[in-house]
Amino acid sequence: MPAPVRLLCSATMSDPDSILFIDTPEALERFCARIADAGWLALDTEFLREKTYYPRLCLLQAATPELTACIDPLALEHLDPLLDRLYDPAVTKVMHACHQDLEILFQLRGSVPAPIFDTQLAAPLLGHPEQIGYGNLVEAVLGVKLEKGHARADWTRRPLPEAQLRYAADDVIYLARLYPVLRESLVERGRLAWLEEDFAGLSDPERYIVHPEQAWQRIRAAERLRGPRLAVLQALAAWREETARREDRPRGWLMRDEVLEDIARQLPSSLGELARVRGLHEQSLRRNGEALLAVVREARDRTPDERPVHRRSERCSPEQEALVELLEAVVHRVGLDESLNPAVLAPRKALERLVRGEPTPELARGWRRALVGDDLHAVLRGERAVTVEDGHLRLIPVT
Repeated sequence: MPAPVRLLCSATMSDPDSILFIDTPEALERFCARIADAGWLALDTEFLREKTYYPRLCLLQAATPELTACIDPLALEHLDPLLDRLYDPAVTKVMHACHQDLEILFQLRGSVPAPIFDTQLAAPLLGHPEQIGYGNLVEAVLGVKLEKGHARADWTRRPLPEAQLRYAADDVIYLARLYPVLRESLVERGRLAWLEEDFAGLSDPERYIVHPEQAWQRIRAAERLRGPRLAVLQALAAWREETARREDRPRGWLMRDEVLEDIARQLPSSLGELARVRGLHEQSLRRNGEALLAVVREARDRTPDERPVHRRSERCSPEQEALVELLEAVVHRVGLDESLNPAVLAPRKALERLVRGEPTPELARGWRRALVGDDLHAVLRGERAVTVEDGHLRLIPVT
C-alpha cells in the first residue's frame, strides 16, 4: 500500500514529505523556482472529455524525488511558469503511456515537449510485458500495490477530496521512484540508446494533429460503401470533425456514425428526404440540415479517397505459414541472445503480416528494427540464410 502523505495548502511549501496542492499563481511560481535545477520531472494529468471534443485538463501532477505537487489548472489563469519548465529541452519529462498527456500539452502550446522518457515503452526491454499498466509496473519493480478506487472520479469537482488527491499524487510519486531504477537497468544492459527513436517519435507533432479529411477512416461503414456514397461519407465525416472541434462537442454527440452512413446511402437532396434518415434528431435537422445537404450535394460527384487496405480475415497460405515458422525461429534466437520475450520482439501476427507483404511498422522502426526487423526482411529477401552451428541457430549472409 502507498505510504500515507500529508496534504498542504498552496501557501505551505516547507515539508518535503507532503503533497503540495497548488491553486494560486504565487504558489505555482514558488514551485517552479524550487524545480528550476531539476534534470527530470515525473508528470501525469487528470482530465475529462466525455462532454467535450478537446480533453479538459483538470489536474496536473509533477514530482521530483524530493517534491510532489498537484496543480489545479481550473483555478489558475494560465500554467506558463510550469510549461516553461516542461518545454525546456534540458529537462527530461518522465511519463507512463503518455500519448494523451502529450496531446493535452500540444493543445496548450501547439507543440510537444522533448525529451520524453515513457516507462511503458521502456519496460519491455527489462523483461516486463508490452503495454504494461502503471500499477502493475509499480508493483513489479517497487513492490507497491496502488489504490484504484478513483480511476473514474469526476476531476472537475472542487474541492477535491484528500483521498482523490492522494490517488492522483501516487501517479507521479512512484513514477519518480521508477524512473531511476528503470534507467539504471537500461544503462547496465546497454539498452538505453535503443529507445531513442521511439522516445523522439513521441514528440512528433503529427501524432497529435487531427486531420478532418481522414476522419472517415475510423468509420466501419466506409468498408461497405462505394462510389458517390463513399465520397459523401468521407465529406460528412470531415464536416462532423470540423464542427465538433469548432463547437468543442464530442463528435458522437453531434451525429453518430450510423446516421452519417444512412445519409450517405440515401443521398438526400431536400430537407424532407433528410428528415427520413433514421436517428437524425429534429433539433439536429433544424440546426444542421442545410449544411448537411450542401455537403451531400458537393461531394456526390467527387471521386472518393482510396480506402486503406484491411486484410484482417486473410489467412496465410501453407507456404507462408512455413515462412512464419522460420521467422519465429529467428525471433526466438534473438530473444535468447538478448534475454527478451520473443512475443515482445515480434508477435506472430506481425510476422504473418510481414510474409504477406503487409505493413509492419512495429518492426520497421526503433530497437525492434535494429534487433530483429532488418534480419527478418533480409531472410525474406534471400540475403540471410538460417543455419545451425554447434546446435545453435545462426544467420549467415548469402553470397
